[in-house]
Amino acid sequence: MRIAVQGCSHGELDNIYESIVESEKHSGKKVDLLICCGDFQACRNENDMKAMKVPKKHQRIASFWKYYSGQAIAPCLTIVIGGNHEASNYMWELYYGGWLAPKIYYLGSAGVVNVGGLRIGGISGIYKKFDYHKGHHEVPPLSAPEIVSIFHVRSLEVMRCKSIARPVDIFLSHDWPLGVYEFGDKKELLRRKPFFTEDIQNQELGSPPAAEILEKIQPAYWFSGHLHVKFTAIIPHDDFGKSTRFLALDKCLPKRRFLQILDIGKELCSPPVLEYDEEWITILHDTAKFYNPLNFDQKLPP
Repeated sequence: MRIAVQGCSHGELDNIYESIVESEKHSGKKVDLLICCGDFQACRNENDMKAMKVPKKHQRIASFWKYYSGQAIAPCLTIVIGGNHEASNYMWELYYGGWLAPKIYYLGSAGVVNVGGLRIGGISGIYKKFDYHKGHHEVPPLSAPEIVSIFHVRSLEVMRCKSIARPVDIFLSHDWPLGVYEFGDKKELLRRKPFFTEDIQNQELGSPPAAEILEKIQPAYWFSGHLHVKFTAIIPHDDFGKSTRFLALDKCLPKRRFLQILDIGKELCSPPVLEYDEEWITILHDTAKFYNPLNFDQKLPP
């Protein structure tokens, strides 16, 4: 399957899809699936922008509304996770995942689906220690603090992801798993982003819960955004050659490395179909009793 991977979208759907169409013209090969690694910004109208953590000078409705209204149609199936700049009131409506627009599917706070023979999972948001054990207490209309806390990763979603037992082909997160920079060209990363130095020295560049998920489920591929730089790594898992190929990409701007096209899995003869994942639905059912809608810490099973 031919897959286009996008870093941070920041609402630039028109430009992203145009880049894909242009690549198809050059290669003569059709892209089957687009994966967006957060900061998707699914703004349908001006009201949605009020629920998005973005400085006022950068607030704009961008182009998602065209796909939501039907004025434009995505040229390929698109799978999305959330980041830290989202129309959170809309994402909140699809906590367990769902269709943001025709052919554009949001994985929810965390989720797993099957597409074209590949098992694709992901977790939305970014890690902040002070909100990690809290419940999902935010309810629209969001207050100013809730606009920030709503996109912080919670321990419930991490527990669910770590409960996955069957092999995962691709996993998505917005922020990087903590420590992945040790398995790639760290020197080049720091040359391009020297202000990462202190966070790396303090072991604070990346998400500890994402690293736990990576260690537990060991997917073949892991894609991320957030840090606005392209970075690759191969994370080994054992002495028998099992590893995860990590790819992070930039945001959608001219002359930035924001999009990469990969061939993963089998070649398809028709457009892929998204199917719900039986194991993931079972995990949601079995962990529903732990859902906490209140603003206090809760202790979950290990």
